[in-house]
Amino acid sequence: MGAMSQQTQDHVLIVTEKAAGRARTIAEREGRADACLRVRVVAGGCDGFSYELSFDDAQADDQVIEVDGFRVLVDPRSAPILAGSTLEFNDALVGGGLKVYNPQATHECACGKSFSI
Repeated sequence: MGAMSQQTQDHVLIVTEKAAGRARTIAEREGRADACLRVRVVAGGCDGFSYELSFDDAQADDQVIEVDGFRVLVDPRSAPILAGSTLEFNDALVGGGLKVYNPQATHECACGKSFSI
């Protein structure tokens, strides 16, 4: 995994510099340079849960992880499921993109879009 930056032990999610940089680039391309990336766990998919990544504004109860000036948000309902996870960016042509590596996941769907704990 890439370099870890500005991470404190009270954060549930480690965000690598590479992931923060890629998310910032996407936000700027979409004309939302000040946007934050929200990482949310939602019910659904083959294995019960899936990750939802979107640009959003911070809410009062969000956990905010800042890496190189870019902010990533985690809501209180997703935090226990994301505990200990890492958000990484992989630039592979097949299977690349922003990906959450969750040590609590016991099974991942073959498509890679859902997981169970």
